[in-house]
Amino acid sequence: MNRAPTRRRMRDSGDGVTFDFAPMVDVVLLLLIFFFLTSSLGARQNALPLDLPRASTTVQETPALPIVSVDRAGKLFLNGQETTLTKLGGQLKPLLGPSDGVVGLRADERGSYGTVVRVMDVIKKAGGERLALGTRPSQ
Repeated sequence: MNRAPTRRRMRDSGDGVTFDFAPMVDVVLLLLIFFFLTSSLGARQNALPLDLPRASTTVQETPALPIVSVDRAGKLFLNGQETTLTKLGGQLKPLLGPSDGVVGLRADERGSYGTVVRVMDVIKKAGGERLALGTRPSQ
């Protein structure tokens, strides 16, 4: 049995190896977007410059709670977005389901007490059952 010698074909050295960068760029951009989104979620609680009252006992806020903030000038914010007292009830209703009726209320220490009471009334009318008042730890 005589076998004929097999011929091996050599690749042309003119064909260079190519690397497609498009999938790698897609993955890098997706990772970048993911990190931007997750980093901004943690910062939303302290986005407003409020001078919260001090308390000897504090509890960490739950991120699932809708947070209503009242600054010193009486401006209202729902989860960091500015709103008005008339719009607050309608914007708050869909957010109350996941939080079981608990609403976080952060108000500036030197703000108007009357504004805070009106906000509490709107929260109650929207279906809020309990309030989690925002404070900062005493030093």
